Amino acid sequence: MIDLSTEYLGLRLPNPLVASASPLSRHLSTARRLQDAGIAAIVMYSLFEEQILHETLEFDHYLERGSESFAEARSYLPDGGLYRVGPEKYLDQVALLKKELTIPVIASLNGVSTGGWTAYARRMEEAGADALELNLYYVATDPQLDSRAIEDRQIDLVAAVRSAIRIPLAVKISPFVTGLANFTGRLVEAGANAVVLFNRFYQPDLDLEALEIVHSLDLSTSAELRLPLRWVSILHGRFPVDIALTGGVHTHHDVLKAMMAGARVAMLASELLARGPGRVGELLSDLVTWMTEHEYASIQQMTGSMSQRAVREPAAFERANYMKVLSSYRELP
Repeated sequence: MIDLSTEYLGLRLPNPLVASASPLSRHLSTARRLQDAGIAAIVMYSLFEEQILHETLEFDHYLERGSESFAEARSYLPDGGLYRVGPEKYLDQVALLKKELTIPVIASLNGVSTGGWTAYARRMEEAGADALELNLYYVATDPQLDSRAIEDRQIDLVAAVRSAIRIPLAVKISPFVTGLANFTGRLVEAGANAVVLFNRFYQPDLDLEALEIVHSLDLSTSAELRLPLRWVSILHGRFPVDIALTGGVHTHHDVLKAMMAGARVAMLASELLARGPGRVGELLSDLVTWMTEHEYASIQQMTGSMSQRAVREPAAFERANYMKVLSSYRELP
C-alpha cells in the first residue's frame, strides 16, 4: 500500500497536495469539491493589509459624518451591513469552511508593514484557522530603502504576527531577495514554522493603443517550477522549518520533483482553476501509479532525496549549472 502522507505545519496530511491561495476558497461548494476529490488542505484567498486599513478608515468616516449636525447625532451608528467590507466577510468564510470541512483550513494574510492590523491574525485564529500563511508581497520602489532595511521590515512583521497567534505560521516569500538563504534563517528565528517558495508576482502590461496600464492574470505553467524547485533543493535540511513549493505545479511529475527536492507539500492553484477540482483525484492516482512502478513505498522515502545536500553534484544548483547550460547550446546549421 503506497503511503502518500506527509506532515506540514504540525498537521498530519493524507497526501502532499494543498490548494494554494486562490478564488477557489471563496465558495463553500468549490472547497467541498476539492475536499471530496482528495485535496489535503486549503489555503484561503488572501486578506490584504490595505483591505483592513480601508475598512477602519471607512468606518471612522461614517462615525464622524454628521456628528456636528445636532446633539442627538452623536448617539447613532451606521448600519453595519452597509459598510461590511472584506475583513469581516473573510473571517466569516474561515469560520464557515472550518465548520463544514474536515480538512485543515489555512488562513492567508497579505501585508508589508507592522501595525494594529496584525491583530487580524489573532482573529483568524479565533475564527478557527488551523494555521496562518503570511504573504510578504512587497514591491520595493523607494530608492532610499536598501535591501537590509527592506528585510528588517519584513522580519519585524513576521515577529509581530508570530507574537499575536499560537497556531503554526508559514511565510510566503518572494524570490527577489539578495541573500535568500540568510533571509530564510532570519524568518525561522522570527518564528516562522514554514516557508512557502515562492510568491508569484503579477506584472502589469501596457496597452499601446489606449495608452493604459493593463492588468491581466496569466496562469502558470510547469516551466515555472524550476525556480522554486532549485531553492527548495538548496534550503532543504539547513533550517528547522517546513518548506512548501508553489508555482508551476501541474502534473504528478511536478509533485514528485517537489517532494524529492525537499518540500513537505506541493501547492497548486492554476491547474485547479484551469481543469477543476476533479483534477486532484487524477494527480493522486498518477502519483500512486508512478511510485508503484518505481518501487517507492512512501512520500517520506523520497522527501529530500534530490536536495542539494543529497545529490552527487551539488554544484549543479549553483553557478556550475549556469555555465553548463550555456556551453551546451549549439547554433543551428
